[in-house]
Amino acid sequence: MPDRRGVTLLEDLPEVIIDEILKRLPPKDAGRCRAVSTSWRSITSTPEFMLENHRHQPSLPIIDGRGQPASFVLFRGADTDASNQQLWPFIPGLKHYNLKPSLVVTCDGFLILLQQNKFYIYNPVMRKRALLPYPQAGKNECSNIIGFYRHQLTGEYRLLWTTFRPLSVVKYSLYILTVGSYARHVRVRMPTVLSPSAEHKLLEALRYSNYCPPPVHLGGSLHWCPFSVCSVSDITGGSGDIVVFDTEAESFRWMRSPDQAYPNRKLFDMNGTLGFWGSSIKGDAGGCLSFTALDIWVMQDYKAGIWAFKYRIDLSKVEASRQLYLTSCKGKKKTTLHSTVQWFNDMAVLNERELLIMFNDKHVLRCDTDGKVLGLVKIGKRQYCMSLTPHRFQESIIPIPSVP
Repeated sequence: MPDRRGVTLLEDLPEVIIDEILKRLPPKDAGRCRAVSTSWRSITSTPEFMLENHRHQPSLPIIDGRGQPASFVLFRGADTDASNQQLWPFIPGLKHYNLKPSLVVTCDGFLILLQQNKFYIYNPVMRKRALLPYPQAGKNECSNIIGFYRHQLTGEYRLLWTTFRPLSVVKYSLYILTVGSYARHVRVRMPTVLSPSAEHKLLEALRYSNYCPPPVHLGGSLHWCPFSVCSVSDITGGSGDIVVFDTEAESFRWMRSPDQAYPNRKLFDMNGTLGFWGSSIKGDAGGCLSFTALDIWVMQDYKAGIWAFKYRIDLSKVEASRQLYLTSCKGKKKTTLHSTVQWFNDMAVLNERELLIMFNDKHVLRCDTDGKVLGLVKIGKRQYCMSLTPHRFQESIIPIPSVP
């Protein structure tokens, strides 16, 4: 009912409306609402609420500040530049950049990090972490995580591990482990059409980040697109060069990338649709391979595997726009973009019209899909040296699963 001033109290609203309002709050604010009342604590503490609250959060690119001084920060948009909220460090006292962990995979607001041969699961919003046990593999075997997902039927968070024994006849195995459980792991096999040697080559490609970026999770499946050097299409007998893992059936299949060959390529999530960017080599720049154009494709028909070309970002247009941007900034208190754009390294999508592009191995700029430069990305007030990571992050207050 209205109070004496005629204002309707939030507690007087139907519970379903309160639930919808709370779901749309930032996770930290939703967590704080638990202290308001018993009913609000009850609403915000269910697994269903926490998952829905997470799904309402923006998916943000993760930038690696290379420890100068920031490491792993979120880019929240043009108005805020890169956030001062660091996703790392979480181990007190660990400040040396060389000891900084590797970011392996992300899922539902969790990060999987590798630091000094130990894997951790970490929720930056909750500031909670847990050490992950290794698979019960054989003696002297090495293990690595290649995938992370929520199993819809059980609600469990599961990890895909590869294991192998070095200094011997290398044989790769694939396992699934549930986070927060000591239950025996499940061993998974590739499709039976693959020979043991082909399965070995494919798992080797998925294991090494230098050969294969982390998977893109869309439509209940993980999607990997190893670089062309891995010759995945040859391994699969021409059936496809994109590896797909169905997280419900927990089985593998293949898809085809766009017909045009690209030596440098990656998959990405374009607003809920599978996207693909590829670039061709246009020579050598300072001892580095020079990628001077980015072709952007989107999956037009997922079931049929049909790709549609969307647009191209050309280096010459970006460089011309950079020079115009510099001219427009003269006499203004704005960050100017002094470095000539010589080659592209990586790309991340902000929205339907804006991109982040890493160039010259050390800077990141914002541009629109026509190649118009919108500014240079910075961390805090003055840090401009950084890298794009292949990861994205959506905040959540989902607790880390623990052993009952």
